[in-house]
Formats: sequence, structure tokens, C-alpha cells
Amino acid sequence: MTNLTGQSVLITGASQGIGAATARHMAAQGARVALLARNEDALVRLAKETGGHAIPCDVSNPRAVSDAVDGLVRSAGRIDVLVNNAGIIDPIARLGDSDPDAWGHVVDVNLKGAYHMMRAVLPEMDTCGAGTIINLSSGAATSALEGWSHYCATKAALLSLTRVVHREYGERGIRVLGLSPGTVATEMQERIKASGINPVSQLAPEDHIAPQDVARAISWLCTPEADKHLGTDFSLKTAQGRSDAGLPPRH
Repeated sequence: MTNLTGQSVLITGASQGIGAATARHMAAQGARVALLARNEDALVRLAKETGGHAIPCDVSNPRAVSDAVDGLVRSAGRIDVLVNNAGIIDPIARLGDSDPDAWGHVVDVNLKGAYHMMRAVLPEMDTCGAGTIINLSSGAATSALEGWSHYCATKAALLSLTRVVHREYGERGIRVLGLSPGTVATEMQERIKASGINPVSQLAPEDHIAPQDVARAISWLCTPEADKHLGTDFSLKTAQGRSDAGLPPRH
């Protein structure tokens, strides 16, 4: 089990799903978790459960992100790990039926939100000469899925951003990785299923992995054992990937 004792971990999209599971898992490993999301009530409840720090914030707002990170650095002293988990997929629609404002909002959250977070934490990590950034990616980064033009485009761009930030900061002691978990049993899957568009919507509930599996993989990516994946997306969709992350094989 990964030991994160004393590590200061900032998790976006922490109010539910993968983010909440990651907060619980990393807190159990000794990390001091800072929980960032828009849903303040859910954050406060999770902060009480994990001993963490609730930070209501919209990642698409660069000023709010900067203020949140500055406040966390003042209170915690440093940020050792950033988990860029915040992401949305609604509304699912074929390109010709898509709404430009809604399509653009997905870009604001999935891509620009991750950019805002990295831009805010990198100066502090650079000063310390250490830090880990984990960007939640997807198989959509390298696939073309009907109805997901916004999601595929933003995840592809996020993968490119992971590569660039690794190129810029990898030799300065900052570890940057992506994680492609496959389909995960969260509320997002319920909305995907309701859309009825593309094969992912036809998957059965048992086809999805648990958020807790993703949380364990995120913790493992914080260790030197994952260094061979720096600047890339690590995939949990293979038996080898699950084994590397210490997860049992799927049956």
C-alpha cells in the first residue's frame, strides 16, 4: 500500500465519483487532502469524513483557481500532488445537433480547467523542485466516439498538454502523467447510458470498474514505480496496467 503520510494532495472534482474515492483512499494513506469542486455541501461532508480541507471553486474560472491555490499554499505550505479530475461530458450530441455554448463549456472545464490548475501549482512545485501532476484522461483521447466530439477533443488536447508539461518541467523534478481508467461506475456513466449514443451507452453496469480502483491507481502513480509512464497516459484497461497498479485482474 502506497504511503502518502504528510503529502499535501489537491484533488479537483472531489465532490463525487473518482474524486471523492481518491480523497478517501489518499487520506487513508496519510495524505492531507484538499478537496476542490463547485458543490460546497458535498465537499464539506467529505472534508469532515477525511479530515480534509474543502475549497469551493469552479476550475473554469482562472482567478478563482489562482486564489484557491494561493490560499492552500499559505495554509499547507506546499502542494505535493495535483489530481486534475474535474470533467464533464454533458450534453452528449452529434456535432450538427450540438449547442456552441454547451460545447464550449466542456472545453472550459475539461481542458482549460486542467490548464488553470497546472498553471497555478507549477510555480510552487518548481520552487520546491518536486511535485506530481496526474491528469485524468480517457480512451476518448485517442478514439472517435459518436456524440462525444467535445469530450474526445478535450481529452486529446489534455493528453497533448500532459506531454508538453512533462517536456517543460520533467527535468526540474516535476512528474506529469495521465491516467486512462476505462469506463468507471459513476454518475457520468448513467448520463452516457441515457443518451443511447455510441457503443459505450450500451455497456452493462458490471462492465465498468469501481471508482476505488481508479483511486488506487492514482496513488500508485505518485510513486517512482510509475516513472516509466511520465509524459504519457497510463491505462487501466489492460491486465498489465491493473497488475502494475496493484489491482486484481478483472473476470
